[in-house]
Amino acid sequence: MIEAIDSEVELDPGPGRGRQGAERTCIVTREAKPPRKMIRFVLSPEGQVVPDLRARLPGRGAWVSGTREAVETALKRRLFRRAFKNERADAAPDTADRIAEGMRTDLRQAIAMANKSGCVVMGFGKVEAEIGGRTGVAAVIHASDGAADGRRKIGQALRRRQGDSTYQVPIIDDLSEDELDMALGRDHVIHAALVAGAGTTGCLARWRRLRAFEGAATVFAEAHPAQAGAPASDPHDDETMDRPVDAGLPVDGTMQTPRVGTE
Repeated sequence: MIEAIDSEVELDPGPGRGRQGAERTCIVTREAKPPRKMIRFVLSPEGQVVPDLRARLPGRGAWVSGTREAVETALKRRLFRRAFKNERADAAPDTADRIAEGMRTDLRQAIAMANKSGCVVMGFGKVEAEIGGRTGVAAVIHASDGAADGRRKIGQALRRRQGDSTYQVPIIDDLSEDELDMALGRDHVIHAALVAGAGTTGCLARWRRLRAFEGAATVFAEAHPAQAGAPASDPHDDETMDRPVDAGLPVDGTMQTPRVGTE
């Protein structure tokens, strides 16, 4: 459990001001961390505190450690009022859920961009073949609601490549089949993989950020993974159909927040 520190923390001077990449101090714990591990909040023109996941919105900002627990502590203790020196500076009660959804959108859009860059292979057979290829894969993607059998078989392919040694292949299983379909512009995407190239690093960074926010460890393939549940027939998605890519979402994955004004 996070214990809030009742002392004032200075706001940042706003985007483009101050030292780029400088560590920020969490208004909850007073720990100094790099911006990539934190979430910035600003005041909207109406005086409501809104999250700024891309740290680009104008105005001075308060920073909170990038976890659901820290955000909920800030809300519960009304620490934004102290940070902004404004007794009406409150965030919506569902702010943590909105942040999580924004991060999922960000991850979905990052996968879509990686796909446009040619860094995604889709379908059980293609993923299995890529794992056994010369360079292997940078990460494996499973639909969160996919059956266990396909995951087990892909795990076996990873073990065949790596033997009994421990290997570090990230397993991205945070998005549902519908979300993957939306991101990749195909129907029935159950399994996919990231290969090295433009967009892969950013995609993994967004995945790690989402996992950290939810307090979940970043999952890697294990040398001997436990088989989850009984084997089941898995609708391998080798045959997929085109569909519009993530229609209606912002190109850069930025969470939609009210426009804010400068001080």
